Amino acid sequence: MSYFPVPSSINPSAKAQTTQITNGLRIVLLGYRSHPHVGGQGIYLHYLSKALVELGHNVDVMSGPPYPELDARVNLIALPSLDLYAVKHPTRALRFKHLFSYADVYEWWSKLSGGFGEPYTFGRRVIKYFKQHKLQCDIVHDNQSLCYGLLQLQKLNYTVIATVHHPITQDRDLALNAAPTKGHRWLIKRWYSFLTMQKKVVQKLAHIITVSRQSQLDIMVAFNRPAEKITIIPNGIDTEIFQPQQNISRDPWRILTTASSDQPIKGLSVLLNALALVRGEFPQVKLVVVGKLKTGGVTETELRNLQLESCVEFISGISNAQLVQEYAAAKFAVVPSLYEGFGLPAGEALACGTPLICSDGGALPEVVGNAAYIVKAGDVTEMTAALKKLLSDDDCCAQLSLAGRVHSLQHLSWRVVAEQLITYYRGCINNSEIQNANH
Repeated sequence: MSYFPVPSSINPSAKAQTTQITNGLRIVLLGYRSHPHVGGQGIYLHYLSKALVELGHNVDVMSGPPYPELDARVNLIALPSLDLYAVKHPTRALRFKHLFSYADVYEWWSKLSGGFGEPYTFGRRVIKYFKQHKLQCDIVHDNQSLCYGLLQLQKLNYTVIATVHHPITQDRDLALNAAPTKGHRWLIKRWYSFLTMQKKVVQKLAHIITVSRQSQLDIMVAFNRPAEKITIIPNGIDTEIFQPQQNISRDPWRILTTASSDQPIKGLSVLLNALALVRGEFPQVKLVVVGKLKTGGVTETELRNLQLESCVEFISGISNAQLVQEYAAAKFAVVPSLYEGFGLPAGEALACGTPLICSDGGALPEVVGNAAYIVKAGDVTEMTAALKKLLSDDDCCAQLSLAGRVHSLQHLSWRVVAEQLITYYRGCINNSEIQNANH
């Protein structure tokens, strides 16, 4: 299997090259799967890398597929995998040539046996690339792969930092609570077995950051790492892209939410049940879900049982520009999550000046401050009341719109986040130099 760097687009013929440091730090950001459409991790890498480059630093993003969308000034080092979630028949994906790669075999067998091996195999490929190319950098910053490879890089005297957005134990526990049978519970435990690795890495890695006080406390409990050894540096929002669109009129009956339809942690079920109760009073209401509806999944069944199929639309694979237009066209947005370590969709809605109903799940109150209508996570009654309030109260919506935009400009900016990170990076580098000198 080959490894190749490509400048902001996938180019298999490109040769390995080293970016020359002309100014600032040389930073390598890691993400095991980083396309924005597969989750918030890809969004984090896109904006963080862009903000760091704009501050004058040299940034490479090392990622497995699906690959990230990056600013033209950011270099992508693509680490191919079997990418079995994009293969129609995963059982047939393994070829004879793959038998010479432990990572490939492990990834294939893990998928077939119900596990999720991508974080582990990504770490093996990262180590192989670093050793083969003798990669020189000031900082290696991992985006929650939390793979064993990070500990190997640390032993090789690289300054390694990992962002833990929130401990995935939260996702696992919510999925287990929602599991209908013992068989489902076994499958869930098998899929989340990579958490054993992540816990060990979080305990042994020298530098861990997270995005909120709530996540700091959750990491302390889930991974047994002291809170004082977890630094809080929040996520940011691109307030230049995510901003109000004066030329787009808001549809008075259109609600927007961003949710992975069959992940219980995102709270879509709470919103759907509230929507069903609201329709009697507001029959024109419609919900747009930015996410993909899984055929035969629990959400599809719930839509049918609640008789919501005609008023709920799913859209996926849209660009940021299209997403901004969706925010602009909505009367308000809803983030119904049962838990969020940060909650990028909440920040995006605020930046767009879209009135926001937000649960109090996890760190969401930290993110939105006083700029959103906050309801209790998982409470259908409170969600129903909030929907009715914003559907009928234009003055309240106008106040939330203004408050959201102001809050985003004052507190949610990638430039501010990047500046905080650079200060943290330099402190980590100085500490590493002192420790190496003592040895």
